Amino acid sequence: MQTSFSDIGQRLAGTSGIQELMDDLGQALNNQPDMRMLGGGQPAAIPAVQALWRERMQSLVNDQTTLDKTLLNYDPPGGNPLFRQNFAAFLKRECQWDVQTENIGILPSSQTAFFLLFNLLAGQTGNTKKRILFPLMPEYIGYASQGLCAGMLSGNPAKIEQRSAHEFKYHVDFDRLRITPDIAALSVSCPTNPTGNVLTQEEFHRLRDLARQHHIPLIIDNAYGHPFPGVIHTSFQPSWEPGMIFSISLSKLGLPGTRTSIVVADPAIIRALSNMNASTALSNGNFGQAIINPLLADDTLLKLSRDIILPFYKQRSDFATQVLHECLQDKIEWSLHSREGAFFLWLWFPKLKITSAELYQRLKARNVLVIPGHYFFYGLDEPWDHSQQCIRLTFSQPEAILREALEIIADELIALH
Repeated sequence: MQTSFSDIGQRLAGTSGIQELMDDLGQALNNQPDMRMLGGGQPAAIPAVQALWRERMQSLVNDQTTLDKTLLNYDPPGGNPLFRQNFAAFLKRECQWDVQTENIGILPSSQTAFFLLFNLLAGQTGNTKKRILFPLMPEYIGYASQGLCAGMLSGNPAKIEQRSAHEFKYHVDFDRLRITPDIAALSVSCPTNPTGNVLTQEEFHRLRDLARQHHIPLIIDNAYGHPFPGVIHTSFQPSWEPGMIFSISLSKLGLPGTRTSIVVADPAIIRALSNMNASTALSNGNFGQAIINPLLADDTLLKLSRDIILPFYKQRSDFATQVLHECLQDKIEWSLHSREGAFFLWLWFPKLKITSAELYQRLKARNVLVIPGHYFFYGLDEPWDHSQQCIRLTFSQPEAILREALEIIADELIALH
């Protein structure tokens, strides 16, 4: 029997960049042990971080009452009440954000949180269609297929600043940014996945002011940023205010398997997300909240981020950049986005003779997995050649694997030129 799918079913069940990425990652992890994995956003296994999570798991196992509650209980769909209370107190104490328990909602992953948020705010609304506007494109691959109706997600191409022969940076192009009456929210990841770009404080304030002026939310995805894991190499400090929506994740802290996201927003948004979560997932997983909850009483998570996680990724980023310069030198035209945060290097080859998808396939055949850049450019009004000239690399892998992979990438690129 051939099953037919609804319009929404076809949108969700069809191929997408994020689905292809996860399929390739899963295939390589299980069937291709020699694959050099520079593709996904999985955090590195940092010994001190892993030790803390093992310690917390052992504490849970030793605490029979807490373990039984964690395994046996359905929490409310908005999250464990005590965890929400403690997280609000943590943000108020450590970040000076003026939040209460009612401003905190828990959801099963940031991916789920943004799917619910985008479709809560945008899409068919009476006789009009509302849109989410990404002011700094390229943007996270996982958003691209989350709209339940066509044309729901729109992107504003970044302005490119060439800083040196081999370094550039994206900026919000405010001259091109148009907030029309059908825009339901502005949304940006910071640090940005895939580029590692971090908003300047001025850009953040201008986006905040534009959102206020148009009475729409400014959504910030803090998966790699504040308050943890804090992988930011600039002085950027976002501060939550009423009308904003911030997403915080446990994944890049080293706990992607717990699938836990924290949303900070106005109470009406939190209540709506909780109701949606009740319909789609009933409740959240409990382990992420149970592991983290005791650590919210002090600055353990901030110190872990500042003293362990941030220096680790800075060293890996420096190493990968050094290898790239050694391998590519001035043999081809290439440029690296300013390394301001997250786990990625974003490479631009202005004279690439093939598409980024073709380069991806060539590298995959040589057991190097990267992400072709075109997936991160969606919702644009017109094609942009730049989108076919970029690739994303993660530097979470051990240094030996990084060096092997980067040498192969350089060899392939030099041969193409």
